[in-house]
Amino acid sequence: MPVPQRVSLTTSDGLTLLARHWDAGLRDVGCVVAHGFTGSSGNAPVRAICAGLSARGFGVLAPDLRGHGQSQGRCTAGADEPLDIAAAAAWLREHGYAQVAVLGWSMGGSAVLRYAGLGGAADAVVAVSSPGTWFERGTRPMRLVHWLCETRSGRASARLLRGTRIAPGGWAQVPEAPEEVVGAIAPTPLLIVHGDSDRYFPATHVDALAAQAPAADIWIEPGMGHAETATTPDLLDRIGAWLAAATSRSALPQPAVCDDEARD
Repeated sequence: MPVPQRVSLTTSDGLTLLARHWDAGLRDVGCVVAHGFTGSSGNAPVRAICAGLSARGFGVLAPDLRGHGQSQGRCTAGADEPLDIAAAAAWLREHGYAQVAVLGWSMGGSAVLRYAGLGGAADAVVAVSSPGTWFERGTRPMRLVHWLCETRSGRASARLLRGTRIAPGGWAQVPEAPEEVVGAIAPTPLLIVHGDSDRYFPATHVDALAAQAPAADIWIEPGMGHAETATTPDLLDRIGAWLAAATSRSALPQPAVCDDEARD
């Protein structure tokens, strides 16, 4: 597995994030890879995804999202994490990548959807195992996530057991849910991947996203569980092929629209 370079990012709200950069030697397409809740760029499944994309010719930058790994700040469970995606995307562009794709798993998926849906620049977007709506409590794993985020003992457990620092007090204002902004991503190519055996987010979440983003490519993966640990080499191969095709289309010049057509 290639050894990534550690780099430092600064978010627009002043946090310093650790990130790992897999340099494939090309500057055609750079991928931001955003991990899930309690993860980091150093986790084995995340590193395997990054190394796999790098082996397919993509540059990869994987930040430790705020409150995770070696980054500053506290996790906000998807509210402010789009700022982390923005910092990573800007770093790739500043370092010569012609196109930038943003990819996220679980909480990272909600972050890339909200980043792109709220106007963040991206040439392709991939969300794997992302929630479509907030406050899912119908599954046992998500009830545990709510306990971790909403209680003092839960936050202490997340810090001690996973090294994740969670902001206390919850959301002062509920941020836009992924389903509320996903429709604004078009015409940027969008791929939404969800497992039919996801124990965290049932099919209602991908249905909510699909209903608001009719132009998106939707893959329902038979037998797939949740997020990074459920991302197989075969699935990563197909995501890589989709990215190559999507960024190739994005690079094509758009046809001009004549004045009469514009008035119509």
